[in-house]
Amino acid sequence: MLFEPCYETGKSVRWAIRRADGKPMGIAGLWEHREDKAGDLHWSMTMLTINADGHPLMQRFHKPGDEKRSVVILPDDAWGDWLRAKSVDAARKFFLGFDPEAFVAESVPR
Repeated sequence: MLFEPCYETGKSVRWAIRRADGKPMGIAGLWEHREDKAGDLHWSMTMLTINADGHPLMQRFHKPGDEKRSVVILPDDAWGDWLRAKSVDAARKFFLGFDPEAFVAESVPR
């Protein structure tokens, strides 16, 4: 499940987005760890996004006027392929929008 802000009411309202079938979703991300001069490890992580201006579901989220973006949802059978991708060219095939019919979005204010 992921959460995004929706401004359709004029205010930021938290929405939850999840798969309609209830299964976990794989999201493309990157991570690295570095050791500083003192020997302490620091982890850095990010979820990758793509433009979602025309996506039927994800274009609803983020502030009006801001770029609409979506995390990169991995197909079930591609998680291992994503983790083994060794180059930008190998990873590029994952940077696609997802089927909005396979997901459910609902308002879940705090």
